[in-house]
Amino acid sequence: MNNFTTAGLCDLYAHTPHFQIAEPLFQTFGSKAAFSGLITTLKVYENDELIADVLSEPAMNRVLVVDGGGSHHCALVDAKLAGLAVANGWQGLLIYGCIRNSAEIAELPISIKALHAYPKNAHKRDYGERDVLITFAGVNFRKDHYLYADADGIIVSETVLS
Repeated sequence: MNNFTTAGLCDLYAHTPHFQIAEPLFQTFGSKAAFSGLITTLKVYENDELIADVLSEPAMNRVLVVDGGGSHHCALVDAKLAGLAVANGWQGLLIYGCIRNSAEIAELPISIKALHAYPKNAHKRDYGERDVLITFAGVNFRKDHYLYADADGIIVSETVLS
């Protein structure tokens, strides 16, 4: 799944059903430019505990999509959590919220798409939900659908695209 461009996928599949393109809201952090894989979803609000729990699990060809409510009041992922994602084989993260420690994350072999960097860490309240349908950036994200992300954008498909 790693030899792709989102532009090329659009040329081939944009006319097919269950193909979605996310609105261009996200910045890229980390040293990798692109990532793809099966989606795991989380819905949290200003809390990183569930994110830490999930990133602690080994992941093969999976990406984590986090609906953080678009909050700009704290960071949901820091360098420690990004390092945990790398150590456990996560392909990439899509965060509808903020990250922090962006200079440290820039050195890690992962790609994280997030709204912005923000220095304040997350609160510890309202644990969150896992593997539920989440919607942001004009896209419905579902567990076990496929996500493709690179410098040009983010694509979600119900089926694998080759």
